[in-house]
Amino acid sequence: MPTTHLLYLHGFRSSPQSAKARLVAQRVAERHPKVHFWAPQLPPSPHDAMDRVMKGIADWPRESMAVIGSSLGGFYATYVAGMTRCRLVLLNPAVHPARDLSRYIGEQTSWHDPSEHFYFKPDYIDELRALEVGTLIRPERALAIVAKGDEVLDWREMSARYPGSRIELIEGSDHALSNFAGAHLDEVMRFVDPI
Repeated sequence: MPTTHLLYLHGFRSSPQSAKARLVAQRVAERHPKVHFWAPQLPPSPHDAMDRVMKGIADWPRESMAVIGSSLGGFYATYVAGMTRCRLVLLNPAVHPARDLSRYIGEQTSWHDPSEHFYFKPDYIDELRALEVGTLIRPERALAIVAKGDEVLDWREMSARYPGSRIELIEGSDHALSNFAGAHLDEVMRFVDPI
């Protein structure tokens, strides 16, 4: 069934203003105007972020919704797919954020607006642990695009996290998937299959 509702979840210190989020939003607006698209600004608290997302998609049709998540947003998207069994696209997804983000406790700035500050609390590590889900029940409904050149996350961990899913392993590239527009956007949208 084609996708009628599409959710985009950004990464740590990122926002709906990220290059990938804007490219997806633009593609949906230009070619799939009937799709309901939502890319929320996620609060620093993982609990509050998922609370906002799950309330926002509460009345979305599970069989025709999809979620795209980048980095920490990929971890969140995995949780959403675990709860809804919807179609899922992961862009260099964080797979162990409770471990990896523990070194970021303290004052942080936003990538897209360095004047914006937030405090990443120690409690957030436990909130991340609470959102961990096991193996996906519908792994065939997931596509993971993983760059071997990711300078932030380990491509081996990312690839191993989604057994039975389609893994697109990219030689080189980087954490941001800087070549997303030219190399990956079409594939992502084909997989999502929007109306």
